[in-house]
Amino acid sequence: MVKRLAVGAHYGFRDWLAQRVTAVVMALYTVFFLIRVALLPAHDNAAWRGMFTGGFTKFATFLFFMALFFHAWVGVRDIWMDYVKPISVRLALHVATLFVLVGYAGWVAQILWRL
Repeated sequence: MVKRLAVGAHYGFRDWLAQRVTAVVMALYTVFFLIRVALLPAHDNAAWRGMFTGGFTKFATFLFFMALFFHAWVGVRDIWMDYVKPISVRLALHVATLFVLVGYAGWVAQILWRL
């Protein structure tokens, strides 16, 4: 009989759940966004900008991008952990990925609240 050791971290489950929750958020936003675009009176720059003047649409779009960036962080981090063996290179890639994703988040906020 093989005796299994129980570990209390549940690290894998948390990542699995985060991937599913962020995927659901992104899927719901995609449906919302497609409906909003389909209901636009005209498909020009003024209508596009008008769609983002409401606070809810800006918030929903920002939430979508935060979910996207967290989803990407979990996925890319797992790729670095699985396939990059030298710890110093892995750490450098983690830091670079984190900086890029945080920079993208700032860029999205700047774009959304500039409209």
